[in-house]
Amino acid sequence: MTDSQTIIQETDLFKEMHGHFIEDLEIGMSDFYSRTVTEADIVLFAGITGDLNPVHLNHEFAKQTQFSGTIAHGMLTASLISTVVGTKLPGPGAIYMAQNTRFTAPVRAGDTITAVATVTDVNVEKRRCALDTICVRGDEVVVKGDALLLVPTRKAFAG
Repeated sequence: MTDSQTIIQETDLFKEMHGHFIEDLEIGMSDFYSRTVTEADIVLFAGITGDLNPVHLNHEFAKQTQFSGTIAHGMLTASLISTVVGTKLPGPGAIYMAQNTRFTAPVRAGDTITAVATVTDVNVEKRRCALDTICVRGDEVVVKGDALLLVPTRKAFAG
C-alpha cells in the first residue's frame, strides 16, 4: 500500500469516527450510556486519580459514615456523562468547555447508572452547544447538571 492510500484510508476512518457537527445538532436531541459500577471500577478510579478517601475503599470506615458503607466517587459517576459527550452526543471531536454537577444520591458498587445528555441550546456561529446532563439509577437522579461544549463545524472538514 502506498503512503497516499494510507492517508486516504486514515482520512476516511477519521470521517467515520467523527461525531455530530454543530450544524447537525438540534434542541431536544438526546443520547445515553449505561454501566453497572463495580468494585474494580472504584478501586481503579481511586488509583488513577489518587483519591483514596476511605469512604470509597474501606468498608469498616465507611459503615460508620452517613452512607453506612462504601460509595463510588462522585466524579466516577459523573464521568459517565463524559462517555456520552465524547462517544455519542455530540460525539468524537467535541470538547468540554464547562460542566456543572450536583450530586444528589450516593452510588454503590452493583448500581447500574444511566447517563443522559440532552441538547438545550445550539450556537452555530460560536460552535457551542449546551446540554442538560443527568445520571440515574432506575428512576432516581444521582447526578444532575449541565455542560457547555465546543463542537466542530462541517466547514472545517469540507474538502
